[in-house]
Amino acid sequence: MSEQDAGQIRNRSGSQAQLGSGDRGSSASTLLEQSRSAERVSGPAGSQAELGNQECSQNRMPPAPVAFHYTQTDSFVALLHQLGASLLVSTYQANKLLAVRATGNGLSTLVRSFDKPMGLAVDGPRLALGTRKEVWLLRNAPDIAPQVEPLGQHDACFLPRSSHITGDIGIHEVAWVGDELWFVSTRFSCLATLSPDYSFVPRWRPPFISALAAEDRCHLNGLALVDGQPHYVTALGTADVRDGWRADKPHGGCIIDVPSGEFVTRGLSMPHSPRWHDGQLWALESGTGSVVHVDQVAGNREIVTSLPGFARGLAMAGPYAFVGLSKIRATSAMDGVPLAERRNQLRSPR
Repeated sequence: MSEQDAGQIRNRSGSQAQLGSGDRGSSASTLLEQSRSAERVSGPAGSQAELGNQECSQNRMPPAPVAFHYTQTDSFVALLHQLGASLLVSTYQANKLLAVRATGNGLSTLVRSFDKPMGLAVDGPRLALGTRKEVWLLRNAPDIAPQVEPLGQHDACFLPRSSHITGDIGIHEVAWVGDELWFVSTRFSCLATLSPDYSFVPRWRPPFISALAAEDRCHLNGLALVDGQPHYVTALGTADVRDGWRADKPHGGCIIDVPSGEFVTRGLSMPHSPRWHDGQLWALESGTGSVVHVDQVAGNREIVTSLPGFARGLAMAGPYAFVGLSKIRATSAMDGVPLAERRNQLRSPR
């Protein structure tokens, strides 16, 4: 799947694996069901997809349809069975949220359309999804799940219950912190929360950012929780001017400790998706296509594996990591970024 951005794993017990808390419960088939009817169509490799449009806010048209297809390996299906989990994936280029579920020897993938979906978070019965101009809040309706066709195959049915208009603030990642939803506003270079009285409430910004402004100064993008609290963030640069991060994409990235405001490590190439898992810090170095392990005390980094694409979106369950990869779009400005050396092999036709 191209342009994958964020992933979560949810199992029957209601826990999630987001680089940290993966339960290996019984098999699950997470379903996002809208009030509209869905159409089931055949997918490649014997898989299935359910297609349906997400109802948008009143007086707004749904996003334009984008051609979409997928394939899968046998080992991927077996792994989902082993973990007893389903995988949620957002892909903002195709305007889709995917619920990827193992069924028999293949996959059943539910496809829902949202306007530029990016960050998402599951916590028990609640699911949050950041989109272009709003945050969607969905709730599980377990009494409805067994009634969804095919009968008795679903253990969860997430229904949209509300949305909060934030405006176009660039919600890259979201996370439940107790009863609050925290998210990264890339455009305003800050961590923020929701409020019924405001579009959003800024809660934290890097010490080098001098003012709250819609200027995408450092391209703050990723958020990791430790003990249920915001603890690490990733940024593509440390500039304090509009789009300043673009000047040093090859080596300007960093991971920041939120409580202290200190740098954990610097010199990364376009880092994303920090995760705290099994007492250790992990992240994606998108500019090299690598998964990295970070010593949060010394700041040293170790490349765990290098992948054939722009790595963005990370979920972990036990010893396994699910990594979203994107091909390099023809319009992407990747000059100087290490991954650009493989541009011809990785380029998307779009």
